[in-house]
Amino acid sequence: MPPRRAITGRSQEPRQRFVEELRLLRAKKGESLRQLGAALGWDWSLFGKMESGQTIGSPEVAEALDQHYGTPGLLLTLWELAAADLTQFRERYRRYMTLEAEATAIQWHSPCLVPGLLQTKAYAHRVLFLGGVPVGSELNQQVEARMTRREVLNAEASPQFRAILDEAVLRRSLPDSTDWHEQLKHLTHAAEQPNVTLQVLPFAAGLCEMSGTDTVFLRLPGGRTVAWVESEYSGELVQESTAVERLQVSYDRLRDHALPPRESAEFITQILEANPCPPPGS
Repeated sequence: MPPRRAITGRSQEPRQRFVEELRLLRAKKGESLRQLGAALGWDWSLFGKMESGQTIGSPEVAEALDQHYGTPGLLLTLWELAAADLTQFRERYRRYMTLEAEATAIQWHSPCLVPGLLQTKAYAHRVLFLGGVPVGSELNQQVEARMTRREVLNAEASPQFRAILDEAVLRRSLPDSTDWHEQLKHLTHAAEQPNVTLQVLPFAAGLCEMSGTDTVFLRLPGGRTVAWVESEYSGELVQESTAVERLQVSYDRLRDHALPPRESAEFITQILEANPCPPPGS
């Protein structure tokens, strides 16, 4: 869902507002990230990650930035709101994960990334790393957890799964060509499963519905459907029937613009063949 906006034009989503203020204050001061890092004694890349939303840093960093910019308490307050929002996001996401495991059918729209249930280990590692998950045991644990989630599509009572993949998902490759080849190959194999339907939304379709937001619909036992809507900064579990229905209408219209499943499978295969696996040792 689009972020709420106040009359100032600034975001009312805590984490995004924190990011906006960081960028604005540094721009007003006319400093580069390297200059900021040198002035405060932290590696400049930390501030780059904070301004891109990959991390919110620590309260000590927020306090130091308040002192540096002459904004006593402002950034620390925004940091506290962002931290609280992040905690709430994790709780909402845990609830979504529980419902995903119970779902009898899953419909997914991915404008930018391969859906989590279709990611290879290398792809998941890259996505989580770029999302700010610290390298080490935490990153490895989250990658393994994502690989475990994939098994829901292979279980005896696996849900019906449909994903609409924007062509951009298939064009935005991994740094390692072997890893990218394996991800594309995994998609072609997934499309052959009887419970999996993949459709590609080609660039030729132009601007369509739901262009900037990952959306997942979960049909639960008993017939109720809920939706998970996620942006770069936040995620929301949508359970109110009217709101879910409105999202579903947009999804159905989007599907009308996508290639049929067979043409989509051929499209993915063509991209795979255009990205051959390099020989060992190359």
